[in-house]
Amino acid sequence: YVLVVAQFGSFKLPLVVLTPIPLTLIGIMLGHWVLGADFTATSMIGFIALAGIIVRNSILLVDFIRCRQDSGRPLRTVLLEAGAIRAKPILLTAVAAMISAVTILSDPIFQGLATSLLFGLASSTLLTLLVIPAIYVVLRDDGRPHDVQ
Repeated sequence: YVLVVAQFGSFKLPLVVLTPIPLTLIGIMLGHWVLGADFTATSMIGFIALAGIIVRNSILLVDFIRCRQDSGRPLRTVLLEAGAIRAKPILLTAVAAMISAVTILSDPIFQGLATSLLFGLASSTLLTLLVIPAIYVVLRDDGRPHDVQ
């Protein structure tokens, strides 16, 4: 949290960046339930690794929004551009990690890690692209009203 506060110079924007971490649990728990896998220590390692990937994606998205907004563009346009432009690199990172997780899915020791990565990335990547812009509107620090027009 402190590092993100230092980067953005705001106490609210780190909350936007860190919000997707608990949202990954939706996909992780669903994945373990669907596959009938136990939530093990390796599942937790997958959750921790996933948190790093998702926070990086969130930082990229929020930084992109702030840079574009500084140029004087309307917030709605900036949010749509951010989602459209940053979606490809975020999706490519997620797909690459998911493909690598599939290779260890059949190993009983690493099944929890693979399940956490597969289902957590699938859900949190989509949620990041949708939820981050919405939360940014609510928690931004620019003193403007929360109107997105």
